[in-house]
Amino acid sequence: MKNPMYEVASLLLEKLFLIASFRIFNVGSSVEEEERKKHANYYDTTYFKPGDLLEVPRTIFIHFGIYLGDNQVAHLMPDILPGFTSDQQQIQKVVTNKRLILGVIAKMASIRVDTVEDFAYGGSILVNHMDELFKDKVLNNEEVVQRAEKLVGTTAYSLLWNNCEHFVTYCRYGSSVSFQTDKFCETVKMIIRDQRSVVASALLGLASIICLGLAPSTTLPTIIIPFFLWMDG
Repeated sequence: MKNPMYEVASLLLEKLFLIASFRIFNVGSSVEEEERKKHANYYDTTYFKPGDLLEVPRTIFIHFGIYLGDNQVAHLMPDILPGFTSDQQQIQKVVTNKRLILGVIAKMASIRVDTVEDFAYGGSILVNHMDELFKDKVLNNEEVVQRAEKLVGTTAYSLLWNNCEHFVTYCRYGSSVSFQTDKFCETVKMIIRDQRSVVASALLGLASIICLGLAPSTTLPTIIIPFFLWMDG
């Protein structure tokens, strides 16, 4: 059974992601599209080997994928469309901002295969940058590719439990982890601990709960008590 505090943290992450997404996509979507077109033939895939872990830094997060070879990348993307159609021609089109945001809300995603250009979307690519965190745990390239290809298809989505980083770390290192979501949770805990007033911390916790909403079967004590235990942990 998952810790109620982590459930709250997951919801908080989703709220922050959506707020940031609306702001970024509404203001800069046309700019990003221009950048993507500008870099359409920018990437030299001769430097990539099948099984490589690719990272693309974004404004508020890092997107991850596994290079399969032949200019193809497997990556996990929030996407609402597979819940409404099985038409692969429609699904395989580049995921729009609207599809992505609705996928986050509905907790739906797909592990899909795209070209390097569509995967990177104009961003710079880092190769195997996470290997230093998993010394002696890198699987052989053939197994990495096989793992990635086997998982292609519709999947559940969660910013804390099943995101693009979980997918690539499982494929390349055999362990499904997400350092960026762990870092976010630690940052939230640190901010709360640094509050000068206990009352302010309590109000912040209650505000988070109110903003996120409670499930009908959830009572305040079941959330508030784990919340403060989590702050002290």
